[in-house]
Amino acid sequence: MKYKKILVWTLGAFLCFPLKAQWRMAPTPNDTLQSVRIEKDGSVVLSIYAPQAQNVRIGGDIVPWGKELKVVKSDAGVWSIKVPEVKAGVYRYHFLVDGIKVFDPKSPEASETSALMSVKSDGNDFFAMKQVPHGAIAQRYYYSKSLKTTRRLHVWTPAGYEKGSDNLPVLYLIHGGGDTDNSWPTVGCAGNILDNLLAEGKIKPMIVVMPNGTIPSENLMDEVPLFAEDLMNDIIPFIEANYRVLTDKDHRALAGLSMGGMETLEAGLNHYHQFGYLWVLSSGWFEDDTEMYAERGAYLKKIAADFNKTVRVLHFTQGGPEDIAYKNCKAMLKLFDAAGIKYQYSEAPGGHTWHTWRNDLYNLAQKLFKD
Repeated sequence: MKYKKILVWTLGAFLCFPLKAQWRMAPTPNDTLQSVRIEKDGSVVLSIYAPQAQNVRIGGDIVPWGKELKVVKSDAGVWSIKVPEVKAGVYRYHFLVDGIKVFDPKSPEASETSALMSVKSDGNDFFAMKQVPHGAIAQRYYYSKSLKTTRRLHVWTPAGYEKGSDNLPVLYLIHGGGDTDNSWPTVGCAGNILDNLLAEGKIKPMIVVMPNGTIPSENLMDEVPLFAEDLMNDIIPFIEANYRVLTDKDHRALAGLSMGGMETLEAGLNHYHQFGYLWVLSSGWFEDDTEMYAERGAYLKKIAADFNKTVRVLHFTQGGPEDIAYKNCKAMLKLFDAAGIKYQYSEAPGGHTWHTWRNDLYNLAQKLFKD
């Protein structure tokens, strides 16, 4: 394939691989760092982990004019700067690390400030924007009673939805670790993929909900059950209260990649009566966690007969042996085999990357809600 040009956008997108859920990294002070702390006296403390830096300052609207701010570096490599008497309001800020402007890497918005690069060919790629009717991707906010905070998600509705009256099936589509609900609509090209498939008559009209599977926590894996609770108790009820959707399990699908795959397993296995379709993309339980394997292996055997009768399709995918989740997934599937749980499995070259997951969405979406 001959590539014609490369375009770079500074869009809200996070072009990095959500690896954290599928390998274990050495812990650092950055793992649990709270980069913005509001003190009782009204001051704000901004912190960044930069152990090799020689000088760190802050810039932006939050910096008071004419005041010297004290900078403290801990032995662990965390730099902290205290801004006194900050009035209520909204402020912009950034760090200056050895003279280089650095946006707060611990900010919830950090994953949406990186550049997105698109390498285009002849425009016929399944993920390209084509001259077809386009659906809408809406940014929605809801209050999560489970997490006690307001959260964001994205919703794709098919072309013509606004003027229609039919209730539609729903796919809940989760990103991977380190990303947000903005990832599938941007680097994942979900809107283009779905628009093209619908225009070609390859999928049924449906609604695709792209929630935020990232929840700030001290331990990454603590996010998994928290998100499952948010999904079942808050996200699904919000969608069903605000969109024309079918609410039975045969018209509800759940999918996730990497960490989102673990969240799919958590919600899908514990609430399998609520889903007709489950996709687990590039994901698997850590194979060296013997206690977890014993516990979940026993649970799978307990639910196997009922699960096989209830869930229409359970599908696992991998990006080939180069996928960092490959060994975890292969080990995990032995538990499903031992329990007698039916599933489908596929893999293709691409590794643990969006190249793989865009293809997964393209291929699997065509099999939804048709059985």
